[in-house]
Amino acid sequence: MSQLESIYQAVLDGNAAGAQAGVKAAIAEGVAPDVILKEGLIAAMGEVGRLFEENEYFVPEMLVSARAMQSGLALLKPLLADSGAAPAGKIIVGTVKGDLHDIGKNLVAMMLEGAGFEVVDLGTDVTPEKFVKAVTEHKPNLIGMSALLTTTMPSMTGTIKALEEAGLREQVKVMIGGAPVTDGFAKQIGADGYSPDASSAVRLAKSLLG
Repeated sequence: MSQLESIYQAVLDGNAAGAQAGVKAAIAEGVAPDVILKEGLIAAMGEVGRLFEENEYFVPEMLVSARAMQSGLALLKPLLADSGAAPAGKIIVGTVKGDLHDIGKNLVAMMLEGAGFEVVDLGTDVTPEKFVKAVTEHKPNLIGMSALLTTTMPSMTGTIKALEEAGLREQVKVMIGGAPVTDGFAKQIGADGYSPDASSAVRLAKSLLG
């Protein structure tokens, strides 16, 4: 088995130590960092997403696979930066104001990172003003907002309005998700897309960037 295959398998198995060992060995063998990323880590997370959609993997399996992927990615990040490898895009994610739930948001962030996106995670209870400040500072392509409570969904509306008032709405695509959120709600508030789960969030992010 090649090092890339062992990295792929370690991520599928949720084996963080194995993923790290595989990445270290591949680097030592002189495999290019972007090849390790694409053919090892990103390929594995793509398969994890497929298994989730086929109901062969569930949220716990996705989480351990994503953590294994992140442990390998941590070793690659400095090398990718040095090689000037461009990310798939930059996205700011956060759970909206008044909402402290973060499991879904964290999983989306990890899956996006596993797909080659640069992710800026603002955490939970993120106000519209904080999203606006982050867009000004980080200049992302996308914003991802999460809400698990129906009572905090209006914060998504507030954030889109705040982006409009700051003259930033045209600069970013906005995607939303969370248990009570629907495609209809996304259209109603003027978001660019809705995703029901972490796996489809990656597809949505890629499609929004065309």
